[in-house]
Formats: sequence, C-alpha cells, structure tokens
Amino acid sequence: METQIALLRVLQEREFERVGGTELLRADVRVIAATNRDLQGAITACTFRSDLFYRLNVFPITLPPLRERKEDIPALASYFVDRYAKRAGRKIRGIRKSALDSLQSYSWPGNIRELQNVIERSLIVCEQTSSRLTRVGYRVSRCEPVPEIGRRLKRPRPAKEI
Repeated sequence: METQIALLRVLQEREFERVGGTELLRADVRVIAATNRDLQGAITACTFRSDLFYRLNVFPITLPPLRERKEDIPALASYFVDRYAKRAGRKIRGIRKSALDSLQSYSWPGNIRELQNVIERSLIVCEQTSSRLTRVGYRVSRCEPVPEIGRRLKRPRPAKEI
C-alpha cells in the first residue's frame, strides 16, 4: 500500500523524493501498466487503491489471452524460431504446418511466455544446425535436416565390420 501511495503521488502531483533524500524532484512521465490480475476484485478486497486504479485506467487496452488469438500463433512462433536460432547460430528454416497445427490446437495457459519457452526448448533439443522444426512441444520435439541450396545431403557410410 505504501508503494501505491508513492506512485499515486507521482502520477497526481508529478513530484517525488528520492529514498533518503529531502529534495523534491519533478517528474514528467507517462505510465503504461499491465496486469493479469482482477483489479476490481483487489479494490473490493482492499488490496489495491481505487484512486490509483482510476489514475492508471485512463486509456485501458484489453488484450485477450493467446488461446483466443490462435491466428497470431504462426507469426509469434516464426518470430521466436528466428530469434532463438539466430542466438544459437543455427539455420532453422521455419516450422512445418503439422507443427503449427499442433501449436494452434493447444490451449496455452501460460500465454505467450509458454509459447516462447516451448519454441526455445524445441530448438535446444533439435540436433541439426540447419533444419525445419517438424514437431514442437514439451514432451517431444523433432526437426528434419534441410539441405543447403546447391549442396547435396551426404548419406552416412555404413560402418565397417572388424
């Protein structure tokens, strides 16, 4: 509650004191706040100040959970594949349609962070340096090799018997 009072003062009066300081400092800020909590319920339970709620609730933007935005999953998955592949120095050339269908059929209780973790895990488990993700998930992740343009895939030679 003390933090809420301090934040409310900054938002209303546009001034604050540093911790341990005595000088009053001016602040010209705009605050963008996000939460997944029920703030109306928190106000009723007296754990969130209603005056702070109304000060923050000037321009509310409601974003539905990922399970209600299945059409966003391919773009997000592609972004995360590119991000983590680049970080790992690998050439991952996308995700198979069957893997995308699997991603879109999941309910995503952990929202975008869960999708991000699933994609990162899939790239870690994938052993090829140049591939396409074929199956994505917590239990099983697979990838298939993709040949470099202008190069043939070499078949492994059979082991010699001794």
